[in-house]
Amino acid sequence: MHLALFLIFAAVALAGAANLLLQKHPINAALSLIVVMSSLAVLYLLLGAEFLAIAQIIVYAGAIMVLFTFVIMLLNEGVEEKTHGSRVAKLLGFPAVTVFLALIASIILSSETHLGKVIIGESITTTQDLSAVLFRDLLLPFEITSVLILIAILGAVALARKDEQ
Repeated sequence: MHLALFLIFAAVALAGAANLLLQKHPINAALSLIVVMSSLAVLYLLLGAEFLAIAQIIVYAGAIMVLFTFVIMLLNEGVEEKTHGSRVAKLLGFPAVTVFLALIASIILSSETHLGKVIIGESITTTQDLSAVLFRDLLLPFEITSVLILIAILGAVALARKDEQ
């Protein structure tokens, strides 16, 4: 079951990455990046890294993508064109999602093991241990990352500001 779920979500991540590169509209590209980040979170979950999966959703698919979307909308000065949706999405997207959900449901329902049963080994890394490493041993890279994000926001605002001369 793990192999099938891994292959499904790896394919979704690759398809999302390909869609990210092929999109012409930046908001659609940002949505494709959210699909990639969410698929990676499921892959982390399959590897047994629950904390990394939740951090992937909260940090990357949540906060960073909101920042990207804000910067895209701030810098995008063109006139928005209204479309009625993609024909490819209507013809292939909805049936593909239906087949995808049916496949995942059949895998979960045909599983012989009980869902939610976890075997814990001898060495358990708690969230307290992980946070101690993050905020004690890796404090400098953590703070440098936050300063770089702040500089990126200030740069986007400076680029988007119109000169009043």
